[in-house]
Amino acid sequence: MNRQGAVGALLDIYEQAILDLKNVIKNIPDQALTKIIDQKTTNEDCKSLQTILSHVVRSGYIYAINIQNLKGHNFPRPEKVFHLTVAEYLNDLTEVFDYTENVFKEIKDHELEEYDNSLKMMTSWGQLYDIEQLMEHAIVHVLRHKRQIEKLKHD
Repeated sequence: MNRQGAVGALLDIYEQAILDLKNVIKNIPDQALTKIIDQKTTNEDCKSLQTILSHVVRSGYIYAINIQNLKGHNFPRPEKVFHLTVAEYLNDLTEVFDYTENVFKEIKDHELEEYDNSLKMMTSWGQLYDIEQLMEHAIVHVLRHKRQIEKLKHD
């Protein structure tokens, strides 16, 4: 795809981050998904590959929905969905990107950065973000969990 401008750059980088995560998980056996990999964590999203991937997918939708809601919609946050196969997560990750790309059909480059706090989004963790900041967070979120999974695969 031949994307242009700042929006195109964000989408290209987000797509690459998701592809990189998909490449890390594609050969993981399905039975490894539900194995508890971190006995000590209190974070329910990090106990198994299944919980990590379900968290990444849900978060991806939430970022896109936050942007839609900033534009005047009132879409609810999705529930977390747990799968028993890697193939289902690979499909979910593709669908998250497709959904996000569709949301960005309505976003122009000049709308990415916002200096007026009243026009920014309040995240569920209490930070104000403009569209660009939220997408940068989305990209890094995928990359951080990709790194987490890579480290777990080598332990």
